[in-house]
Amino acid sequence: FLNPNVKIILKDEKNNKEETFHYSGGLIEFVSYINKSKSVLHKPIYFKKQVDSTIAEVAIQYTDGYNENIFGFVNTINTTEGGTHISGFKTALTRAVNDYADKKGMLKNDKLMGDDAREGITAIISLKMREPQFEGQTKTKLGNSEMKGIVDSMVYIALTEFLEENPSISNKIAQKVIASAKAREAAK
Repeated sequence: FLNPNVKIILKDEKNNKEETFHYSGGLIEFVSYINKSKSVLHKPIYFKKQVDSTIAEVAIQYTDGYNENIFGFVNTINTTEGGTHISGFKTALTRAVNDYADKKGMLKNDKLMGDDAREGITAIISLKMREPQFEGQTKTKLGNSEMKGIVDSMVYIALTEFLEENPSISNKIAQKVIASAKAREAAK
């Protein structure tokens, strides 16, 4: 999924079986694969941005569920503990959805929290960068501090553009996030 041009063919010559792994849709197919048994609100949102030598690819899809599934990768290494790229993504997502809902008059004097914006989301953030600095021996958390701002900026700009250009999907996302905020408030 992370390298859409790669095709892997596994052959079991003893049992005469063969399996091919090739996902030309990349991250879009990855998100669809993860959500295949879920009720989704829209087709996957995908964008790819480059700043200097850093390339960020992001795919997002909301479901009608409550779980947050955010997966981060740096140079195809799964950063299961997150890191600065995930922090930047979360900040940008919350700000973009908040700004959209506020601009459309959907919010009544309150702001949405990050948890509200991430409820029911499946997102994959894949970075290609020079000299990643991982924390710990297992390389499961990105530590490059500059990546938070870079990813934040890239995601915010791309997501804001998408939300403005696709009002039907944007309204579904905003309604889901606002319902999450109302449920949080009611639970208090």
